[in-house]
Amino acid sequence: MNKEYAVGLDIGGTHITAAVINITDMKVIDFSLHKESFDSNIPVEEVMTIWEKVIRTSIENSKIEKTIGLAVCMPGPFDYTNGVCWIKGQSKYEHFYGLNVRDLFKDKLNLSSNFPILFENDAVCFGKGEVFKDADNLSKKVMAITLGTGLGACFIDKGKSISTGNLVPNDGEIYDLPYKDGIAEDYVSARGLIAGYFALSGKEINNGLELFNLAKTGDKLAIEVFEQMGEDLATIVFPWLGNFSADSFIIGGKIANASEFFLPTFIKKIKEAGSKVDVSISTDNEKAALLGATSMLYTA
Repeated sequence: MNKEYAVGLDIGGTHITAAVINITDMKVIDFSLHKESFDSNIPVEEVMTIWEKVIRTSIENSKIEKTIGLAVCMPGPFDYTNGVCWIKGQSKYEHFYGLNVRDLFKDKLNLSSNFPILFENDAVCFGKGEVFKDADNLSKKVMAITLGTGLGACFIDKGKSISTGNLVPNDGEIYDLPYKDGIAEDYVSARGLIAGYFALSGKEINNGLELFNLAKTGDKLAIEVFEQMGEDLATIVFPWLGNFSADSFIIGGKIANASEFFLPTFIKKIKEAGSKVDVSISTDNEKAALLGATSMLYTA
């Protein structure tokens, strides 16, 4: 079988990661993974120059001469079908609002008008990637979430993303579900952790990593904040695990690195509620997102 290759991109508010993927076997090509951090609020042309550099570096390092598509996982709000960015008021991509990112890529990379450039939600890409990483998941119902600056979610049934119908919340999203005095993301996210620690200690911290480091040193209040997040997460997702009849629940995102502090509480609470779902932490968020993106071009 002839192998075909595509470029996968994972684009966040502060980073871009690219890799060349063998989309016949769904494998990342050795040495092609390349990542750079940047400020997404700089002018559009400067952002596009960074993206171009990362893509070209990845292709060059892969030694692959021909790629047949570009698959991009992007945070929302975003028109994934038409490639238009609708991110506004989120302290990222301030100059991209209303722009067609597909056209920006084609212009910057000198691509033909019919070259495939596909977009998907970053949480959906993560979930799909986790499914493709483990062939056993292709026959299962999987709910996957990403914990970071926000709370992303997706529901995968036999490799297909489900975002409509009665089995999943609106658009397959859980971040905006009503919870306590606000929405789920107010409590289960980096800002939720920061607010939680301030409420308990009166001390301001800058990010989730700072809280994680405090917890690692034995700070009891930091540990308590993570444990509370584990409880909140269980309360938020439990009804949907049952509604969707999920076999597996996979947690990714940067905050997943602190799972030692929130996972035991999470598992205890959902088990007490009667859930028997298999819970796991992603071992490679980045690679999963890239595989999930390029699964849109899967040819096998």
